[in-house]
Amino acid sequence: MERASIRTYSGDKEDVRELKILGLHDMRSGEWCKLVYMHSNSNGELRVNGEPARVAIRFAGEPTEGASARLAIVIARGAMIPRSVFVAINSGTTMLWADENSEIGVVCPGFVCVSDRIELRRPLKVGVLTISDKGARNEREDLSGPALADLVVALGSEITCSDILPDDRGAIAEKLRRWSDEEHLQLILTTGGTGLSSRDITPEALMDVHDRVAPGFGEIMRAHAMLYTERGYLSRSLAVIRGNTLIVAFPGSERAVRQCFEAVAPALRHGVETLSGWDCECGHH
Repeated sequence: MERASIRTYSGDKEDVRELKILGLHDMRSGEWCKLVYMHSNSNGELRVNGEPARVAIRFAGEPTEGASARLAIVIARGAMIPRSVFVAINSGTTMLWADENSEIGVVCPGFVCVSDRIELRRPLKVGVLTISDKGARNEREDLSGPALADLVVALGSEITCSDILPDDRGAIAEKLRRWSDEEHLQLILTTGGTGLSSRDITPEALMDVHDRVAPGFGEIMRAHAMLYTERGYLSRSLAVIRGNTLIVAFPGSERAVRQCFEAVAPALRHGVETLSGWDCECGHH
């Protein structure tokens, strides 16, 4: 079998490894598979090649007799799996979730193949804050907040805080302080209040709480928005850092949220990991 390629973070940081799939073992038939397709049905039940199945991560050489899972994703013996991690296959094209018993659920469906590269990702603690006068008064359904939540979960995140606030600069700033300083969120995503009207004060609220500015986020979002509309440069989206928390302000519409998230997604998780001190090899790709 192919030898695993492993990267270790040592010291006082939790051990996280990159490795490859050595095998896919169908424990019902005893056969080894080369490729499977994993997804969830409408009830959230895990399916492998269209059939209900339980899946687990197993180490090479580990006995499988009496195992409750039908399919075992076999990895190198000795690799440490932290409790409750996201399993990103081929840089997250397929995203799985491994619980504390190493049993698998699906976050983003896709193919899993022998020799596929795996990254074990610790969950990011994320908050999503919708800023809308009408949304806070229940006069408008919030679509952009849930869209942001779905998008960031696919990067390996847990939504631990969410709320809707009116366009009130003081209230927004206070919420951001509490989520950063007391809830210790690693990432806060806001949606709404980034336009030019007198009620659009989200950027000012972020500047009220910031320690540093991360200018690239706003720059890339505006540049990407220009691919869809000539008015894209009117957005005042930005990102700031407070302590060890990254706060990113997105536009208010669901469509704009999806477009802007597409622009920042490739580097967003790396930025949060660097800020959290998880990624000690900034030059690694």
